[in-house]
Amino acid sequence: MGTLTLTDGGTDMSLHKQWAVFAILVRALTYGTLFVGVVLVYLPGSALEWSGVARPYQFGPWQMAGVVVGTAGAAIALWSILSFILVGRGTPAPFDPPRRLVVRGPYTYVRNPMYCGASLALGGAALYYASGALLAYLVLFILVAHLFVVFYEEPTLARLFDGDYDTYRARVPRWRPTARGL
Repeated sequence: MGTLTLTDGGTDMSLHKQWAVFAILVRALTYGTLFVGVVLVYLPGSALEWSGVARPYQFGPWQMAGVVVGTAGAAIALWSILSFILVGRGTPAPFDPPRRLVVRGPYTYVRNPMYCGASLALGGAALYYASGALLAYLVLFILVAHLFVVFYEEPTLARLFDGDYDTYRARVPRWRPTARGL
Protein backbone atom coordinates (compact mmCIF):
# COMPACT_ATOMS: atom_id res chain seq x y z
CA MET A 1 0.00 0.00 0.00
CA GLY A 2 1.51 3.31 -1.07
CA THR A 3 1.65 6.52 0.95
CA LEU A 4 -0.07 9.59 -0.40
CA THR A 5 2.40 12.46 -0.49
CA LEU A 6 1.32 16.08 -0.52
CA THR A 7 3.52 19.00 -1.38
CA ASP A 8 3.26 22.13 0.74
CA GLY A 9 5.49 24.93 -0.45
CA GLY A 10 8.31 22.62 -1.41
CA THR A 11 8.02 20.35 1.65
CA ASP A 12 6.71 16.83 1.09
CA MET A 13 4.66 15.49 3.95
CA SER A 14 2.85 12.16 3.83
CA LEU A 15 -0.83 12.07 4.74
CA HIS A 16 0.10 9.88 7.72
CA LYS A 17 2.53 12.52 9.03
CA GLN A 18 -0.02 15.28 8.46
CA TRP A 19 -2.59 13.38 10.54
CA ALA A 20 0.02 12.71 13.24
CA VAL A 21 0.82 16.43 13.50
CA PHE A 22 -2.90 17.24 13.51
CA ALA A 23 -3.52 14.73 16.32
CA ILE A 24 -0.69 16.26 18.37
CA LEU A 25 -2.14 19.72 17.76
CA VAL A 26 -5.61 18.63 18.92
CA ARG A 27 -4.19 16.99 22.07
CA ALA A 28 -2.00 20.01 22.84
CA LEU A 29 -4.91 22.42 22.36
CA THR A 30 -7.08 20.28 24.63
CA TYR A 31 -4.50 20.04 27.40
CA GLY A 32 -3.45 23.66 26.96
CA THR A 33 -7.03 24.88 27.16
CA LEU A 34 -7.63 22.87 30.33
CA PHE A 35 -4.40 24.16 31.90
CA VAL A 36 -5.01 27.77 30.92
CA GLY A 37 -8.68 27.54 31.84
CA VAL A 38 -8.06 26.18 35.32
CA VAL A 39 -4.62 27.50 36.35
CA LEU A 40 -4.55 30.86 34.57
CA VAL A 41 -8.24 31.83 34.44
CA TYR A 42 -10.49 29.99 36.91
CA LEU A 43 -8.19 29.92 39.96
CA PRO A 44 -6.96 33.53 39.55
CA GLY A 45 -10.57 34.62 38.97
CA SER A 46 -11.56 32.84 42.16
CA ALA A 47 -8.73 34.61 44.00
CA LEU A 48 -10.00 37.95 42.71
CA GLU A 49 -13.56 37.13 43.71
CA TRP A 50 -12.50 35.85 47.15
CA SER A 51 -10.46 38.99 47.80
CA GLY A 52 -13.23 41.30 46.60
CA VAL A 53 -11.12 42.88 43.84
CA ALA A 54 -13.23 44.32 41.05
CA ARG A 55 -12.32 45.38 37.54
CA PRO A 56 -10.47 48.73 37.58
CA TYR A 57 -12.66 51.75 36.90
CA GLN A 58 -10.03 53.39 34.75
CA PHE A 59 -7.21 52.25 32.50
CA GLY A 60 -4.07 53.74 34.03
CA PRO A 61 -0.34 53.01 33.99
CA TRP A 62 -0.68 49.85 36.16
CA GLN A 63 -3.26 48.45 33.81
CA MET A 64 -1.10 49.26 30.78
CA ALA A 65 1.90 47.59 32.42
CA GLY A 66 -0.28 44.59 33.26
CA VAL A 67 -1.48 44.27 29.67
CA VAL A 68 2.07 44.50 28.28
CA VAL A 69 3.53 41.99 30.77
CA GLY A 70 0.55 39.64 30.48
CA THR A 71 0.60 39.72 26.68
CA ALA A 72 4.35 39.05 26.61
CA GLY A 73 3.84 36.11 28.97
CA ALA A 74 1.02 34.68 26.89
CA ALA A 75 3.12 35.00 23.71
CA ILE A 76 6.07 33.18 25.33
CA ALA A 77 3.79 30.41 26.62
CA LEU A 78 2.18 30.00 23.17
CA TRP A 79 5.60 29.94 21.46
CA SER A 80 6.65 27.24 23.95
CA ILE A 81 3.57 25.12 23.27
CA LEU A 82 4.04 25.42 19.51
CA SER A 83 7.68 24.36 19.91
CA PHE A 84 6.53 21.25 21.80
CA ILE A 85 4.10 20.41 19.00
CA LEU A 86 6.23 21.20 15.96
CA VAL A 87 9.73 20.31 17.19
CA GLY A 88 9.08 17.79 19.94
CA ARG A 89 6.06 16.07 18.37
CA GLY A 90 4.26 16.06 21.72
CA THR A 91 2.27 18.18 24.13
CA PRO A 92 2.94 20.11 27.35
CA ALA A 93 1.02 17.52 29.39
CA PRO A 94 3.29 15.35 31.58
CA PHE A 95 1.39 12.22 30.51
CA ASP A 96 1.80 13.05 26.77
CA PRO A 97 5.27 14.64 26.52
CA PRO A 98 7.27 15.48 23.41
CA ARG A 99 8.93 12.54 21.70
CA ARG A 100 12.06 14.60 21.00
CA LEU A 101 14.03 16.87 23.32
CA VAL A 102 13.01 20.44 22.51
CA VAL A 103 16.02 22.77 22.59
CA ARG A 104 14.95 25.29 19.94
CA GLY A 105 12.65 28.28 19.99
CA PRO A 106 12.24 29.74 23.49
CA TYR A 107 13.97 26.65 24.91
CA THR A 108 17.21 28.06 23.49
CA TYR A 109 17.20 30.76 26.17
CA VAL A 110 15.64 29.09 29.22
CA ARG A 111 14.71 25.48 30.06
CA ASN A 112 11.20 26.31 31.29
CA PRO A 113 9.80 29.08 29.09
CA MET A 114 6.22 27.81 29.40
CA TYR A 115 6.23 28.33 33.18
CA CYS A 116 8.05 31.65 32.73
CA GLY A 117 5.40 32.80 30.25
CA ALA A 118 2.55 31.67 32.51
CA SER A 119 4.20 33.48 35.43
CA LEU A 120 4.46 36.67 33.40
CA ALA A 121 0.80 36.35 32.39
CA LEU A 122 -0.21 35.96 36.05
CA GLY A 123 2.07 38.84 37.02
CA GLY A 124 0.43 40.97 34.34
CA ALA A 125 -2.99 40.16 35.77
CA ALA A 126 -1.77 41.05 39.28
CA LEU A 127 -0.56 44.41 37.95
CA TYR A 128 -3.73 45.05 35.97
CA TYR A 129 -5.98 44.44 38.98
CA ALA A 130 -3.45 45.76 41.54
CA SER A 131 -4.23 42.58 43.44
CA GLY A 132 -2.28 41.22 46.37
CA ALA A 133 -4.33 38.02 46.11
CA LEU A 134 -3.13 37.46 42.54
CA LEU A 135 0.41 38.26 43.61
CA ALA A 136 0.14 35.60 46.34
CA TYR A 137 -1.28 33.15 43.77
CA LEU A 138 1.66 33.95 41.47
CA VAL A 139 4.15 33.17 44.26
CA LEU A 140 2.36 29.87 44.94
CA PHE A 141 2.34 29.06 41.20
CA ILE A 142 6.09 29.72 40.93
CA LEU A 143 6.80 27.58 44.00
CA VAL A 144 4.69 24.65 42.74
CA ALA A 145 6.20 24.92 39.24
CA HIS A 146 9.72 24.96 40.68
CA LEU A 147 9.09 21.89 42.83
CA PHE A 148 7.46 20.07 39.89
CA VAL A 149 10.40 20.89 37.62
CA VAL A 150 13.07 19.89 40.15
CA PHE A 151 11.47 16.71 41.47
CA TYR A 152 9.60 15.40 38.42
CA GLU A 153 10.42 17.04 35.08
CA GLU A 154 14.20 17.21 35.27
CA PRO A 155 14.70 13.61 36.49
CA THR A 156 12.21 12.38 33.88
CA LEU A 157 13.91 14.29 31.06
CA ALA A 158 17.33 13.07 32.19
CA ARG A 159 16.05 9.48 32.06
CA LEU A 160 14.22 9.84 28.72
CA PHE A 161 16.85 11.82 26.83
CA ASP A 162 19.98 10.53 28.57
CA GLY A 163 23.13 12.58 27.87
CA ASP A 164 21.38 15.01 25.51
CA TYR A 165 19.38 16.48 28.39
CA ASP A 166 22.48 16.68 30.60
CA THR A 167 24.28 18.66 27.89
CA TYR A 168 21.26 20.93 27.43
CA ARG A 169 20.89 21.42 31.21
CA ALA A 170 24.56 22.41 31.50
CA ARG A 171 24.18 25.00 28.71
CA VAL A 172 20.75 26.57 29.34
CA PRO A 173 19.56 28.02 32.67
CA ARG A 174 16.44 26.73 34.40
CA TRP A 175 14.64 30.04 35.07
CA ARG A 176 16.57 33.17 34.07
CA PRO A 177 16.70 33.54 30.28
CA THR A 178 20.07 34.30 28.75
CA ALA A 179 21.53 34.40 25.28
CA ARG A 180 24.15 31.83 26.39
CA GLY A 181 22.23 28.98 24.81
CA LEU A 182 22.71 30.41 21.35
